[in-house]
Amino acid sequence: MTTNTTKTNKLKALLIASTLTMSAFASVNSLAHVDHAHENSALKSAVAGEHRSDKNKARDQYRNPVETLNFFGLSPEMTVVEITPGGGWYTEILAPALKGSGKLYAAHYPDTGKDDYYSKSRKRLEKKLASDAVFSDVVLTDFVPRKQSELAPQGSADLVLTFRNLHNWKDEGVEQVFKDAFNALKAGGVLGVVEHRLPAGADPKVAVGYVSEANTIKQAKAAGFRFAGASEVNANSKDLAQYKVWTLPPSLALGDKDKAKYLAIGESDRMTLKFVKPENASFDEFKKQNK
Repeated sequence: MTTNTTKTNKLKALLIASTLTMSAFASVNSLAHVDHAHENSALKSAVAGEHRSDKNKARDQYRNPVETLNFFGLSPEMTVVEITPGGGWYTEILAPALKGSGKLYAAHYPDTGKDDYYSKSRKRLEKKLASDAVFSDVVLTDFVPRKQSELAPQGSADLVLTFRNLHNWKDEGVEQVFKDAFNALKAGGVLGVVEHRLPAGADPKVAVGYVSEANTIKQAKAAGFRFAGASEVNANSKDLAQYKVWTLPPSLALGDKDKAKYLAIGESDRMTLKFVKPENASFDEFKKQNK
């Protein structure tokens, strides 16, 4: 009898422990779900914000900002760098999504004091950032193509992003900006790249503005990054890249010529690539190891 009672008590204790473990596991999962839902909520709220124009929102169908930023791992408490925001299309989303909990650096072309593209672009962005309180926490830094630039304080960023810019910088510029991104990121931080994708076998002299995915991955690895994966969220199988990329919307460089055709194609086919700065890594160490 005593033996049976002991076995029964042990079985009860085991069942209680198992129940408590499952309850704790369920609680952790529940909290993780709440945190993830909060992150998605902040991002979706930013995308739906009234500060965004209907014209910009109309491009969401091609740029898929929620899915893209979720793929890169954006969360509200992060320190994020956006390289050359241009007209601020993504800045309109990143700024409110990070406001109050995280930090956004906009690394843009400097004002040279001259009447040139860089100065005009910088002034337009400054005007935009001053237009709405949603941008009040954005910190502007200077990015100079093909020259070493401090995008953000070294080792401070969780996430560095660039959208449809690589084609402007050419190989030399891309190699340098990847080094700059590496230096700005914390160990384990992410570099997210979206760019017009050059199809395999396409003539780059015809498909102007499109960039090789394989070469981009090679350049990022050369800067010390680990390739963490690709997403097809911004893919467009209708885009065959048999023209300059600006032929497609929103630029429609040919005007009314074949406009319906290019509108039917939509915006360009884009690669969406994620790279990670390895733990305990620095670019100087990487160079020493790969001489």
